[in-house]
Amino acid sequence: MYKAKNYILLFSPLFLIGQTSLDNQYREDQFYFSATYNLLNNKPNDIAQRGFSTGFHLGFIRDFPINKKRTWALGLGLGLSSNSYNNNMLISETINGFQYNTIDETTDSFTKNKFTTYLVEVPFEIRWRSSDAESFKFWRIYSGFKLGYLLHGTSKFRGSLGDIDTSNPNFERLQYGLTLSVGYSTFNLHLYYGLNPIFDNMATLNNEPLDLSTIKIGLITYIL
Repeated sequence: MYKAKNYILLFSPLFLIGQTSLDNQYREDQFYFSATYNLLNNKPNDIAQRGFSTGFHLGFIRDFPINKKRTWALGLGLGLSSNSYNNNMLISETINGFQYNTIDETTDSFTKNKFTTYLVEVPFEIRWRSSDAESFKFWRIYSGFKLGYLLHGTSKFRGSLGDIDTSNPNFERLQYGLTLSVGYSTFNLHLYYGLNPIFDNMATLNNEPLDLSTIKIGLITYIL
């Protein structure tokens, strides 16, 4: 019994050192999932959104703490994103390329009209959180920049003009914007503000460049 106590006393400091070392190496919020409502920004007067436009985003962010308490960190990640935009702009394909027109809803009706983009994304974040090694509920403010590369894009129309499907109609390959995530515990407010157009300079409406960009507002949840 005496020897057992001696062994416990001998190894206790080692256990405490190991535990402290483990606590000092924790990282936060390395997997994420977000659902957003997608708004079209910089719309011409005759373009309007119809219905609910959704976005789904998931990925992994490597957390790099930069102070001793590990409340400040940098994050660099990789993810996937799907974004739909329901609207009254008809995209069709001709022998000369793609054509963009607004739908005259007094004469033509539709049940579906949307374009969708699928992106691989690289988020970069500057992170502040009130966390420690034992708490799973804490405040966070993450601001950053997200770069996206278009993998595929489509547009679909279902209505009185028939079924019209197009693939990759003059989408901008590189899309980027500012991000902000703010909240407490599981669900947090997430904002993305696009800094460049969704379509490239080949896309025109009424002989004017189609400078549509996006604002995404929703919720994001993080997992260790």
